[in-house]
Amino acid sequence: MRRDPWQALADPTRREIIQVLEQGPLTINSVAEKFRISRPAVSKQIKILHECGLIEVDSVGRERICTLTPGPLVEVFAWVKHYEHFWLGKLDKLGEFLDQEQDITPGKRPNRLPGIKHN
Repeated sequence: MRRDPWQALADPTRREIIQVLEQGPLTINSVAEKFRISRPAVSKQIKILHECGLIEVDSVGRERICTLTPGPLVEVFAWVKHYEHFWLGKLDKLGEFLDQEQDITPGKRPNRLPGIKHN
């Protein structure tokens, strides 16, 4: 069963493991050395990342090598990019409102955000 990449990104330890693997493939032991949690705890996080398709784990002799696979991250970035315009527009409107707030005398505040449709 393949898990949702968003599930993997929700956990700070898993995000840190992704950052560690950006530098290149590492053994599970090498990854675990970079964290203050037990090796089994790191292995559990690696298993989830693998199930989400964010990393590959290959056996080479007795070692298990973890490699970042960006495919699912591309899907996440595409989703974020799709909504970027929407959120930037909202933030621009908020910025305009806050700029106007600084120019208004205390006690005379508008009750609506400019440029935003209210029902």
